[in-house]
Amino acid sequence: MRLIDEAGNQLGIVGIKEALKAAQQRNLDLVEIAPMANPPVCRIMDYGKFKYEQSKREKEARKNQHVITVKEMKLRPKIDEHDFQTKLRNIVKFLESKDKVKVTVMFRGREIAYVEQGQTLCDRIAEAVKDIAVVEKPAKVEGKNMIMVLAPK
Repeated sequence: MRLIDEAGNQLGIVGIKEALKAAQQRNLDLVEIAPMANPPVCRIMDYGKFKYEQSKREKEARKNQHVITVKEMKLRPKIDEHDFQTKLRNIVKFLESKDKVKVTVMFRGREIAYVEQGQTLCDRIAEAVKDIAVVEKPAKVEGKNMIMVLAPK
């Protein structure tokens, strides 16, 4: 096996007994770092300290990661301008908090005959948020709904 000491210096390729003896002389542990390497790589270190530092790094990584959720905003094709602006403000707020937004335009009854109104609504939203979001899935009719997905930049 290839042996590395606590300072990171390579001690060369040695047998298992020699590596264990070297670790015991230094009152440290022998830890296998890369078992699939040829020859396997082992390191002389304090295993308790190693586990503690590894858990600290994992905890820090978990703290810094953000779970992306999909928020849905439902609209109607004949939405009033003030209502549209309110929905748009909420969409911007969701995108700024790094969440994806699923914009759903719901058609009722014979409104499905006027799909172009829903398309223009989706285009207005995409145009309004183009500097903070990208259209991940363009507007497409699915049943009686038109769905578009926006993702933050």
